[in-house]
Amino acid sequence: MTAEERVKAKAGELGFSLAGVARAQALAGESDRLREWLGRNYQASMRWMETRESERTDPDRVLPGVRSVISLAMNYYTPVSHSADPEVGKVSRYAWGEDYHALLGDRLRKLTAWMEGEFPGSRNLWYVDTGPVMEKVWAERAGIGWIGKHTTVISPELGSWVFLGEILTTVELEPDQPATDHCGTCVRCIEACPTGAIVEAYVLDSGKCLSYVTIEHRGDAPAAVEGKFEGWIFGCDICQDVCPWNLRRGVETEIAEFQPRPGHEAPNLREWMAMSREEFQRKFAGSPIRRAKWEGLLRNIRGVLGKS
Repeated sequence: MTAEERVKAKAGELGFSLAGVARAQALAGESDRLREWLGRNYQASMRWMETRESERTDPDRVLPGVRSVISLAMNYYTPVSHSADPEVGKVSRYAWGEDYHALLGDRLRKLTAWMEGEFPGSRNLWYVDTGPVMEKVWAERAGIGWIGKHTTVISPELGSWVFLGEILTTVELEPDQPATDHCGTCVRCIEACPTGAIVEAYVLDSGKCLSYVTIEHRGDAPAAVEGKFEGWIFGCDICQDVCPWNLRRGVETEIAEFQPRPGHEAPNLREWMAMSREEFQRKFAGSPIRRAKWEGLLRNIRGVLGKS
């Protein structure tokens, strides 16, 4: 087996659904696109997106001597439909089970340790939603999938129901062919977004996005989403639910930790609204939902109940 074949085989053993390799090099053109996106204030309150720009677009500034970027994807899809009951809230599929940061991080740590033994003298850094790494760009370059018009990576095999992680390594690995765009003329995701957050194909205004508002935003809900929660109290799957690539894929995850916790796929709004801060901390220990914080989750529930 070649070096890259051994890496991919080990990744599969650890539970990763897909693995690909890209040559580590400066991301030509991404710096201008990032600057334009930030200039339009589409990062909203996520001010960390404004920092470490040179590192985001040049992996050698993150890991000097880097030769390859290994992109990894893990399927989290579970075949459960969101409820239409107005007394039941909607939580994004990715948050039904355990926090993927911990689960992917554990696997990436093990893969990195294996690589250090397999390739003595190599230096390796892993990331999962952390650090100055443009994970979707690297996933596209490594052949995992293309960045769709809803700005989420779409795998031809699994659709967009995947978590991403990366390993920067000084090992020279043979790169895979980059993924090609297969969105075609489809605009279902753009048309389905209730707040108009996908302002144009491949461009997202975070300040209007229900996922951003219900998870990252602090304080009162922005005017752009008032009366438009459509039941969502944590995240939003609308643009993914209507994507043809998801409608005809949908392979159930083999990772038990991504199966829904009891009630998380269909939360009773009145019961969750009655939670104290202490109950919130206990109930959502190890869950992505904690990121919204107690105050944020209650704000979201009020937004949904206010409309209904």
